[in-house]
Amino acid sequence: MTRPLENKIALVTGASRGIGRAVAVALGAAGAHVIITARTVGGLEETDDAIVKAGGSATLVPFSLKDGDGIDRLGGQIFERWGRLDALVGNAGILGALTPMAHVEPKLFAELIEVNLTANYRLIRSMDPLLRQSDAGRAVFVTSGAAHKATPFWGGYAVTKAALEMMAQTYAAESAGGKVRVNLFNPGATRTIMRKKAMPGEDPATLKTPDDVAPQIVALLSPSCDLNGQTVSYQPQR
Repeated sequence: MTRPLENKIALVTGASRGIGRAVAVALGAAGAHVIITARTVGGLEETDDAIVKAGGSATLVPFSLKDGDGIDRLGGQIFERWGRLDALVGNAGILGALTPMAHVEPKLFAELIEVNLTANYRLIRSMDPLLRQSDAGRAVFVTSGAAHKATPFWGGYAVTKAALEMMAQTYAAESAGGKVRVNLFNPGATRTIMRKKAMPGEDPATLKTPDDVAPQIVALLSPSCDLNGQTVSYQPQR
């Protein structure tokens, strides 16, 4: 079995379920040691079990991405233990409430910005020096088609994803010419808890699964991937 990420160190946020969990397991199967973060210990333990079953290994870090200082501490711990980071997946995000912009509560709007945007800024700030210590540092941030459409009631979520895209593209432009590559990935409609919340009347059996999506994100994290500053959308595999 080919393990293109053998001995690589990867960090995945929102790894207790959904796309984050599937990507973490796929990274483990590809040979990476995966640092998995989420708020729920139980969910991380289940992800860890799946990674081990796939032939990989993991380090569990239960904490909230709202804890910016915690992200900094994690960066320091990664440096002390491994001296580098080879792959970063900024996956964690929240939907918020689907409601008119004028009705979005200030507290909720602040939380959307904190989780979907600021946490990823803190990850860039803390993990960039570690990615630059890798022979082929790769970062992927999970985005959404909502960032490109002014859809009624989706404003809070869409605004933060649009800002995330500009931040990631700027980071990619700043990384051009070096060994770090930064891209965005849009999974499209996928069978996740967030999707169910957004589209409660939808038949989940009609949607692709996180396991379908994960290999394409892992491909963007491979040292052989030379894309930079791109927004890559999921493509069905034939």
